[in-house]
Amino acid sequence: MKSLHRPDLYSWSAFDEARNVDFHGVCLTRADGNVLVDPMPLSPHDRAHLESLGGVATIVLTNSDHTRAAQDIAAWSGAKIAGPAAERDAFPFPCDRWLSDGDEVVPGLVVRTVSGSKTPGELALVLDGTTLITGDLIRAHKAGSLMILPDAKLVDKAAAVASVRALAAIETIDTVLVGDGWPLFGNGGEALRSLAARLAT
Repeated sequence: MKSLHRPDLYSWSAFDEARNVDFHGVCLTRADGNVLVDPMPLSPHDRAHLESLGGVATIVLTNSDHTRAAQDIAAWSGAKIAGPAAERDAFPFPCDRWLSDGDEVVPGLVVRTVSGSKTPGELALVLDGTTLITGDLIRAHKAGSLMILPDAKLVDKAAAVASVRALAAIETIDTVLVGDGWPLFGNGGEALRSLAARLAT
């Protein structure tokens, strides 16, 4: 796994040829149990690295299209899976916990739900007020800038735009770790506000 901008954050990726972008999983290491977000399949090297860091306690899935390798990892690690509460009745498998806006996954990792995306109640996560971890709605197919899903994929564009604007209003965000595309380090908040401004016109 690759080290990120904080010593407690790692990521690993798989290239998606259809979209020409990487899909990412994120690992937050914690003394009381590590947290994975939207985990991709692990290579033997990455699994060994993860196990050396203490394994997995919790897996957070931002939406039902990002289940990825969650069940396989939970099977060998014993991790509990958390998913979006708004998808509880239609999620492809049972979760151990259902998350709503304002919930704290672990101390410092807060849930923000977004509306209007291709699945209801999609989750975004804000770590210590500075790092935004996104699922499907907010992405980065070009380095240095953010975008949202194409209109054809959105259930409600106005709601999606309002959700982006609400996240952009968090002034302390400086890093955006997208599920799909390029992460933004240092200028993530600026890129988020720029995205919100473009969508509002």
